Amino acid sequence: MRGLGQRGWALVGWLALACQAAAVSAQTPQRSVLPEIEYGYPDQSIFVATVNAKGQPDSPMTRVAEALLTRANLPWRATPYPAPRLFKNLQDGSTAFSILVRAPQLEQCCLFSKTPIYGTELNVYYQGDKPPIRSRNDLPGKRVITIRGYSYGGLLKFIEDPANRIDNEAAPTHKAGFEMLAAGRGDYLIDYASAAREILAEAPLRHLNHQTLDRLDIYLVLSRQYPDAENLMARLEAIARTLKIEFILFEHRR
Repeated sequence: MRGLGQRGWALVGWLALACQAAAVSAQTPQRSVLPEIEYGYPDQSIFVATVNAKGQPDSPMTRVAEALLTRANLPWRATPYPAPRLFKNLQDGSTAFSILVRAPQLEQCCLFSKTPIYGTELNVYYQGDKPPIRSRNDLPGKRVITIRGYSYGGLLKFIEDPANRIDNEAAPTHKAGFEMLAAGRGDYLIDYASAAREILAEAPLRHLNHQTLDRLDIYLVLSRQYPDAENLMARLEAIARTLKIEFILFEHRR
């Protein structure tokens, strides 16, 4: 190393630092750049949905997805789909994430959270002293109001079966359903409690009663095709346990 001047020693020092930095970099796991994750949600919501800037229905559950994916530090976008298209997208992996019921059609293609992150009831609402509806077997011969676009887990087929003699009036929205009930367009309204609570908070109905027909549990759903899907699901489940879901869905707007 004889004959090295000041510049030569400076160059040697710079090379040593560069080699050290390269060694540290090689030993440090690099943060992978994950593909943008699409959160797909049904355009027919069990909540009272608003309309976003694109004129699309925007379910309150989108805010839960935002909290989850933002805290997971994932790039993401939200897109509404009709339910059959959403299921197809989850099956082929073009939509990576959703928050849905545990549908058998998705068992092979997707991971579900071990426990539901939210639950609601399918109720029958009625006014006054009308006979209570405790099961679908109490519906034949009755005048009911349903919300257009829902299958109610197969209950709609039972309601529309002519053999059951059920007079069904379809409402275009959750709000319209309660307005029709108040106006006497039907004796019983079938709707989800998650939507009814918002409507009734703004416009209560006198002498309103309800019976629960079924319960709907909602899970995180992640395509198995998304990179490292099992570890990501575990992360999302851990984050979900820290969230105040009810506040995100309802209370923060009050």
